[in-house]
Amino acid sequence: MTKKWFRIGMVSVFLLSLALRFWGLERFNTLVFDEVYFAKFGNDYLTRTPFFNAHPPLSQYIIGIGIWIGSHIPFWHDTVNGLTGSMRSPWTYRWLNALTGSFIPLVVGAIAYQLSYRRTFAIIAGLFTACDGIFLVESRYALSNIYIVIFGLLGHWFLLLALDNQNRRRSFWLVFAGIAFGASVGTKWNGLWFLSGAYLVWIAAWVIHLIHSFSNSKLFFTSPSLEKAGGRIQESEFRSDNSGVSTYSLPFSPSLSSESPLQNLTQLNIFQMLFYLGIIPAFIYSIIWIPHLQLDKTYGFIAVHQQILKFHLHLGGNSSDVHPYCAAWYKWPLMTRPMAYYYQTAESITEPLPVMGPPLPAGAGQVIYDVHAMGNPFLWWFGDAAMLFLVGMLVSQIIIPWVKEKRFSGRATLSVDTWIALYIVINYAANLLPWVEVTRCVFIYHYMCAVVFVFLAIAWFVDQCLRSYYQQLRVLGVTITFIILAAFIFWMPIYLGLPLSPDGYKLRMWFNSWI
Repeated sequence: MTKKWFRIGMVSVFLLSLALRFWGLERFNTLVFDEVYFAKFGNDYLTRTPFFNAHPPLSQYIIGIGIWIGSHIPFWHDTVNGLTGSMRSPWTYRWLNALTGSFIPLVVGAIAYQLSYRRTFAIIAGLFTACDGIFLVESRYALSNIYIVIFGLLGHWFLLLALDNQNRRRSFWLVFAGIAFGASVGTKWNGLWFLSGAYLVWIAAWVIHLIHSFSNSKLFFTSPSLEKAGGRIQESEFRSDNSGVSTYSLPFSPSLSSESPLQNLTQLNIFQMLFYLGIIPAFIYSIIWIPHLQLDKTYGFIAVHQQILKFHLHLGGNSSDVHPYCAAWYKWPLMTRPMAYYYQTAESITEPLPVMGPPLPAGAGQVIYDVHAMGNPFLWWFGDAAMLFLVGMLVSQIIIPWVKEKRFSGRATLSVDTWIALYIVINYAANLLPWVEVTRCVFIYHYMCAVVFVFLAIAWFVDQCLRSYYQQLRVLGVTITFIILAAFIFWMPIYLGLPLSPDGYKLRMWFNSWI
């Protein structure tokens, strides 16, 4: 793929995301789901009204900025309400989230490209992210989760850019990585898992490097000629043409024709990591609190954190008795319990859009308006399978040879695709596994930080299929892509809150647990 078509592809993905997020943004003239908190908090900053928030304040600052800018734009004010504490158009407290969410597919694509330098992988990753439902829903309302994700992903992208540069340019990108990670944590505490993923990948790179160095030193002291012969054998196993596509006979072909930036992680020492990805994020997180603490002087910096922790510890157990949409972490990957952010019925499509109020009597509602925080089912399910494939690939290429042959196939022999698999699997685990110990009620939107790496996993798998010399695999890649796109279109009405007949609604609710 040429650079021109790559740019056209990424711009097209962005425009698709932008159009879907802004289309009918004022559709419901009310506060949808947690807009009752975040939109109101954003407005409270503008009216200088003190309040307690159970999360760090960055996303509410941004929503408040969006409200202020939107209020000074002389259009899109046909409908207004006073639910935030001031007379505001829904567009004013939603538009900046919609714009921000439109960039998430681009950042995912940028990470995919920086990991592999493969343009098709980047475009597929961006397209799949643009075709997910929960990211679309979260971007269309004044909610906070997209800010955790975009800042966390920017931190990873800046880190990868730093690894691809040297000296001052590396320091420049590392500073921005630290700022982004600090902003992610400054949105919600679980943004910390993006930063922990970066540390875990760095530790893994050092472990691989040290084991490889140790195994090489043993070979040096036993048989230098064997080491050289081994090197020639390893090189002969991976031959690549000029396009970077490997020519050996396995169905998937990791290429050694170029190095992954992740291999440069060992160029960062512990002091650099602690400064750029420790002190800087902590500093950014601290200064984020200054405007809030100046507004609400009830608690100081330490006390407000104690109150936030107390709030979450007393939120209740993870069961439907606490909240009907509580969903433990193990329910997220298979999407067994999505949640409705908005549900109203009307007698006909010509009626004014229902806002709030009791539901109509049974049988009277012939039109359903539902906004469902639900991912693209096939994107998630195929992504789960791709993630398991990557885990299997890591086990087969790293763990099994180490156990059977009592040696490690060192850093120099790890392919670009093995590094990609390591990066995706580690970051997925870093963003999912901490929730295992959480006993409070949690919801499917808490999975958003982890599922972006599922999108990278299935994009990598499809890219490998499309690049394969086997026709069956190329057909498989096209089929998976078509199914994901078709599923996105099929479930789009419940992402955008479009009117549905009762039969049309039931057709999309495949399982009772989805309702």
